Amino acid sequence: MVLVLAATPAEPVQHADAPRGRLQDVWRHPHLWRLDLGVFVLHTVQMAMWVVVPGLLVQAGLVKADHWKLYLPAVLASFVFMGGLFALERRGYLRAVLRGGIALLLLVQLALLLLAPRAPGLWALGGVMFFFFMAFNLIEASQPSLISRLAPSNARGAALGVYNTLQSLGLFAGGALGGWLLKGWGPAAVLSGTSALVALWLLLGWAQYVPPLRSGAASR
Repeated sequence: MVLVLAATPAEPVQHADAPRGRLQDVWRHPHLWRLDLGVFVLHTVQMAMWVVVPGLLVQAGLVKADHWKLYLPAVLASFVFMGGLFALERRGYLRAVLRGGIALLLLVQLALLLLAPRAPGLWALGGVMFFFFMAFNLIEASQPSLISRLAPSNARGAALGVYNTLQSLGLFAGGALGGWLLKGWGPAAVLSGTSALVALWLLLGWAQYVPPLRSGAASR
C-alpha cells in the first residue's frame, strides 16, 4: 500500500481511447493456445500424480509425517540446478529449455509408472521427485513471461486471465481424474494417464513460438 500511494505515478487526466482486448482474440491467437494447453496439463498432472506419490512413499517405509524430509531436499536441489537452465534461457535457448522441461516431465511420469508396481526405495523416489520439481518449476516460471510477451498489448490482461483460469481448472481436473482412476484401476492407470497427457503436450507444444530476445539474439 505504501508503494502504491508513494511510488505509483498518477493516472492520466485524459485516458487514451484504446481498443479493449477480447477473449476471442486470445483463444484464436496462434501462439497462445499452446501455453494455455501447457499450464492446464502441467497442473492436471501435478495433482493427479500427487494422488499416487504419498502412497508410494508410505510403501517405501516413510510415514506421512516425515514426507517433508524427502520433498524439501528434492525441492532445494532442483533450485540449484535450475540456475544453469535459466542461464541458457537468457542466452536465447528458451524454446529448447521448454522442450527439455516437458520431456523431463514425461520421463518422470514414465519412471513412476515403472517404479509403482515394484515397491521402489526412497532413494529412487527421491531422485524422481528431484527431476519432477526441476521440470515443474522451470516450466512454471517460464510460461507466464511468454504469455506477457506474446499477447497483444490490448489483450494482455485477457490472456493472463485465460492462462490463470486454465491453471485452476487443471488443479481441479487433476485431483478429480487422479482420484477416479486410482479408485477404479489403481496407480498404474493414473500414471498412464499423466504420461499420455504430457506426451500429447510435448507433441503439440513442440512448435511453440518464442520471440527473440531484446538484444536481438534469436531463440533456439
